[in-house]
Amino acid sequence: TVRGRVQGVGFRYFVLREATALQLDGWVANTRDGSVHCVAEGPRERLAALLGHLRAGPPAAIVEHVGDLWMPATGTLGTFAVRSGDHRGD
Repeated sequence: TVRGRVQGVGFRYFVLREATALQLDGWVANTRDGSVHCVAEGPRERLAALLGHLRAGPPAAIVEHVGDLWMPATGTLGTFAVRSGDHRGD
């Protein structure tokens, strides 16, 4: 979960590009509380690289906090995608 000025700045599509380049599975979505939630699967070193990208964010974002939770992979996430569940706009 990424908190700060992360909605309305292209953050989800930034994450999509980075996760796709890292060949990760999963998804990213806006949440109602103004944060962005990301779930990703792949090799640990690639996931760590994605965390680095989340902490940096795209140029218009202001990342204040990135919370991470490591869990066993399920193998069910599929190709990385943007979800629009709580979409507030990018």
